[in-house]
Amino acid sequence: MTDFPSSRRDRRTPPGRSLRTLGWVAFVVLGSAAAWFAWMGWDQEYWEDPETGTPQGPYRAWQVIGCGVTLVAIGVWTSRSRCWPAVLLLPPSFTLAWSITASEDDTGLWMVGAIMVLIGTSLGTAIVMGIVRTARSLAKPR
Repeated sequence: MTDFPSSRRDRRTPPGRSLRTLGWVAFVVLGSAAAWFAWMGWDQEYWEDPETGTPQGPYRAWQVIGCGVTLVAIGVWTSRSRCWPAVLLLPPSFTLAWSITASEDDTGLWMVGAIMVLIGTSLGTAIVMGIVRTARSLAKPR
């Protein structure tokens, strides 16, 4: 009887590996949604610029920068072992969190905004992952 190394038993995923993958998925989904709510989801107030008198807002620059840095950190941290959770899960989960607060808009244009947020976060995530992968491949000793 021949013993084949690729038997069904040998191809199973070890239990620790599937739990680790589930942890990465939860980290990306919950972290990106939390980034929206922590930095920008709570602020819906507009203000008037004292110099020009035009309405501004609802977000301040520090909120947008903080949210962006948080999303980049999630992507970089996730890419330590794999990139697919960030690339596939960060944009839709951030967009869903954004949509929860934006869907209360009276104009009905929140869906257009959701598409723009999804495209922007997808492109941003892909660019960050590409930079991280390139930097890691250049840093590896040959």
